[in-house]
Amino acid sequence: MLIAQLSDPHVTTGPLGGERATGLYRALGRVLALRPRPDCVVITGDLVESGRPDEYAALREIIGRFPLPVHLAAGNHDDRESLLDAFGGTPYLGGGFSAYYHVDHPEATVVVLDSLSPGDGAGRLGDEQLSWLDGVLAGRADVPAVVCLHHPPVAVGIPAMDAIRLTDADALAAVISRHPHVVRVAAGHLHRAVTSSFAGTVLTTAPSTWVQVSLTMTDDPEIGMVAEPTAFLLHRLADGGCVTHTVQVSHAAGRTCWF
Repeated sequence: MLIAQLSDPHVTTGPLGGERATGLYRALGRVLALRPRPDCVVITGDLVESGRPDEYAALREIIGRFPLPVHLAAGNHDDRESLLDAFGGTPYLGGGFSAYYHVDHPEATVVVLDSLSPGDGAGRLGDEQLSWLDGVLAGRADVPAVVCLHHPPVAVGIPAMDAIRLTDADALAAVISRHPHVVRVAAGHLHRAVTSSFAGTVLTTAPSTWVQVSLTMTDDPEIGMVAEPTAFLLHRLADGGCVTHTVQVSHAAGRTCWF
């Protein structure tokens, strides 16, 4: 199974909307150009910039004609109520009316968590959601599982971003470690491609389809944005494991497709 992980498009409207919409559209076109095509796409949060209904309408305009399944995760820039108003009851949220859900593909379980915690930008899952996750993973232990969320549960050495990571990471780790068929934890938020061990499996964070965060590994409180290449991750699940490729978009020599 192939899963394309895109992240942090920060779609908005008005004068600032063009570059972000183009970045997401180009990334999705690059997904379609892959052979074989992925089985699905997961966008790991910060779907829009400010959580406004018009921004979610713009997002739906971009992804509405995309021919592959798309699973959406909430990030700290999102608004849960507006997200559910726009996409609740559709396949984009697993057909339900919750921002956390699971989709049972034939070859893997894709679990999408909701780490949105309004406030300072940090994330939290909470006991209820973690208990739900434990049950979902236990219910389909015979196939690989990929757990997707916005906030990374580890410190990556960028202090400004580490300050707003997942706050109940230890509780998530306790759940994940009980389920060895979790072959990948896929996060966003960092606007950088980072790989780390986590709870007996592998954590990956995907770059942004819009702009990247500078690699500032000092205590500088400012988060700089840099025009590094946009990209996404491609997870290949086979033989009970997972291999992840980084696929360039803005600086790619490969084909892209219109949709």
